[in-house]
Formats: sequence, C-alpha cells, structure tokens
Amino acid sequence: MKNVFQSRNYRLVFLGALVSEMGALLYSFAVSFYILEISGNNAFLQGLYLAVCGAVTLIMTPAGGVLGDRFNKGSIMFLCDYVRGGGILAGTALMLLFRDPSAHIAILFGIGVLGSAVGGIFSPAAGAILPHILPEDKLQQANSYNTVRASLQSIIGVVLAGVLYSLLPVTALFFIVGACYVASGVSEMFIRYEQARPETRLTLKIAFSDMKDGLAYLKMRQAITALMIAILFINFFFSPVISNFIPYFIKADLGTAEKYLFDGFLTPELWLSVLEVIIGVSSLAGAAILSAREQEDKCGGKVARRICVIAAILVAMTAAYFVFVHMGVSIDGFLIALAAGSLFIGFIVSWVNIPINTAIMKTVDREMLSKVTSIISVASQGLVPIASVLAGAIIQGIGPMALLVFCSVGFIGASLFMLLNKRVREI
Repeated sequence: MKNVFQSRNYRLVFLGALVSEMGALLYSFAVSFYILEISGNNAFLQGLYLAVCGAVTLIMTPAGGVLGDRFNKGSIMFLCDYVRGGGILAGTALMLLFRDPSAHIAILFGIGVLGSAVGGIFSPAAGAILPHILPEDKLQQANSYNTVRASLQSIIGVVLAGVLYSLLPVTALFFIVGACYVASGVSEMFIRYEQARPETRLTLKIAFSDMKDGLAYLKMRQAITALMIAILFINFFFSPVISNFIPYFIKADLGTAEKYLFDGFLTPELWLSVLEVIIGVSSLAGAAILSAREQEDKCGGKVARRICVIAAILVAMTAAYFVFVHMGVSIDGFLIALAAGSLFIGFIVSWVNIPINTAIMKTVDREMLSKVTSIISVASQGLVPIASVLAGAIIQGIGPMALLVFCSVGFIGASLFMLLNKRVREI
C-alpha cells in the first residue's frame, strides 16, 4: 500500500470525520456568537459555556478510553455521532418552541453538555483507530492527511459558517449541523477490522481497574508524562486566546468600530472566517509538506523549539493589540497583525501536532492506545475549562488587554519548561 487512501477503512474514517467535523465547525462558530448576541456580549457567560462543556468532556473521556479498548471503535464512533446528531436536532426543535433568549441559553447548555459527554466517549475511539486499520509506517501520512482535511474544512467551513450565520436563522444552521452528524454515522457503520473480544464483562470495578492500568502504563513512560505536563499549561494559556479573546474582539471591538479594513464587504463575523481561513491554509501547507516526509524517530526537541516560536508570535500580537486597539491608534493595524500571526501559527501548529500524535501512536501498545489516549487528552486539557471561566472573568472585569498579557507571560513559561525538559527530548 503506497497511499493510505487505498485502505477502504481509512476512506470511511476520513469521510465520516469530514462530515462530522464540518458540522462541529459550523456549530462552534454559531454558538459562540449566538450566546454573545442574546446575552448582550456577556463574555463571562460565554466562558462559562465553554468551561461546562470542557469539564463534561474531561469527565467522560476516561470512560471513553476504557470502552475504546474493549469494544469495536467503529461501532462506538457511529453510535456517538447518531446520539450527537439526534441531540442537536431535538434541541433545535425546542428552540423553535421556546423563543425566549434565556430559554435558548438553557437549551444550548443542555445540547453542549450532551454533545460534550458523547464527544468524550467518541474521541478516544477515533484517536486510536488508525493503528488498527493501517500499518505503522503509514501513520504519519494518515495524520498529515487528517490535518489537510481539517485545514480544508476550516478554509471552507468558516467562510460557509459566516455566510450561513448571516443569511439563515440560527435554528436552520443547527439543523444542518445535526444532519451532518447523522450522515457521518452512516459512513462509520461500514468500518471493519478485527477486534478481540474482552475476556471479562465490563463492570464499574473493571472500568476503574482499566483506568488504573492506563495510568500505570503512562507512569513507566516518563517522556510522555513530561510532554503531558508541558501541554497542559500550554493549552491553559493558549486556548483562551482562541476561544475567548478573538470572538470577543470580533464582537465588541470590531463590531462597534465605525470603520475597519474591508468593511464594505466583510462583516465582523466574516472577518473571523478570514482569520480561520488563513490558519487553515497555512496548516494545510504544513501538513502537505509533512505528508511527503519520512517519519522521524524523535521529535520532542524540534517540537519544543516550535512552541517557543508560537510564544514569540503571541507576545508580538499582545503588543500589537496594546498599540493599535487599546491605545486607539488603528484597529486595521491589529487586524493585519492578527492575520499575519494566524498565518505563522497555523503552519507551526501542524508541525507540532502531527509529529506528537504520530510518536504517541508508534510508542503506545495498540491494546492500550484508547486508554492512554484518553488519559493524555484529560491530562493535556484538564485546565482548559478553568481557563475559559477565568478568561471570561478577566475580560468582563479588567478587559481583553489584561487577558492577552496573562496568556503571553504564562505561555512563555510553559514553552521554556518544554524546551528545557530532558524527558521531552526523548520522544
């Protein structure tokens, strides 16, 4: 097999992810703006929504890891997509029945909790399926193609999301999202591979025992543990910039500006689409280059240096916001700086994520991969819900400039820890 697309199973996984992630992108774009819109730009409420959803995902992910190693991963994937799609469709129907903004917020929180719980079960299975359907020497190529797919989706999807959000009622957009998840489930129903039957029935005691086995396995892999600690704090300081700051800047700063760059044909929401497209194009370029390169035996040192470059870009963007927006010099200047920063970050992030994911898939035993993947996910994302609430409170109480300074200083510290850690260089 010269190319992973010769594998029928990979084509089905790729197609299912293409459809479901497009739906997820449309939903995340719409729900952030919609909560701000109906709550009077309440950044704390938006942060609380992100935090609740993130916390539910973290709680359910270990259970997803146990299920993913004991049962057929393809079956888990399509059942989860059916439940997520059905939940969004049902929630949207309720939004049509109850028109009050407070009711819509409650329904969105309900949809978010359900989707996040199911997503916590889905992700470990989806993240561990590639080694079961592809040879080891094709994992980097498959991960690169997955990143290319995600990049193309961000290019097309955010433009589509911006246009649809402007033209359609939000309930119509949510119905489209629900249909995407259902269609993805149809594709994933036909994934086939050999799955060993579990020797014992799954009970609560055995589930906790499996989780302990995963932790014990990771304890023996000190390099991966060190990487998890570094990524935990990197995500803590970086995720609020994407999830909290940028939507708030678009809605509160750009949305209230008398004039801004290309305001003749770009709404503030479409400017967010432009930024996402820039990130997508640069990420696609990075993934395309990696897909043609041979897998490296060790990538930890190079990844750490790339993280430091992202830290420098974040500092530059913070300085640009202070000069151009906080000091009132020119909002267009910050838009240009934000676009340039997005271009570099998109490229570098693909050269961080792909090598790390490939190294983990190569290093971890296949029968432990779902559990280990779920633990890594929880460990690396564990502080993100706290970061979302804290970021919302900082924006609401002190302002977005304070959030950028906080994130920049913290990200520098986390990147230096990763750069100087000997264990990380062993990966």
